[in-house]
Amino acid sequence: MFSIEQAKQMAAKLKASLELREHKISYSIALETVAHQLGFRDWNTAAATLLPQIPQSQIQFSKPIPILRIFDVRKAQEFYLEFLSFSVEFEHRFEPGLPLYMGIAREGLQLHLSEHHGDASPGATIFIPVKNIALLRNELHGKQYGYGRPEIVKQDWGDVMEVHDPFGNRLRFCQQS
Repeated sequence: MFSIEQAKQMAAKLKASLELREHKISYSIALETVAHQLGFRDWNTAAATLLPQIPQSQIQFSKPIPILRIFDVRKAQEFYLEFLSFSVEFEHRFEPGLPLYMGIAREGLQLHLSEHHGDASPGATIFIPVKNIALLRNELHGKQYGYGRPEIVKQDWGDVMEVHDPFGNRLRFCQQS
């Protein structure tokens, strides 16, 4: 759908283009012509129907990526990669033997795991909206993970399943009602 500002720009370009070919039309005629091209009866109908253009802010945010504190790389891999089926996006160490910083992802969810002391505090809770929570629960139960078999709890706001990592962090999956 075009915005009203885009339609006005189209009319101005049509008027200017025709003037280059020595066909003078008024701006109002150009507006009426654009309205017809867009499938409206007239400019007034188009102006009442077209969406206003929402100004773009200079500041734009992307979705956040939570950082979770870990203390043992092998336990983190067992939990996040094997049990929860995340994939590694990257691994970074400033040099061998120094703490790991790792990016993981699954189905659009990105997390960063860090052994660095100052990056995060253990015991965080992350709220994760999810579709097909029962399918996720069944998948996790099928893995026979020795440290947890999460269940779905019905809440007023949706179905919730909490999964606790080995470092005290909670991933709260929620299929909202």
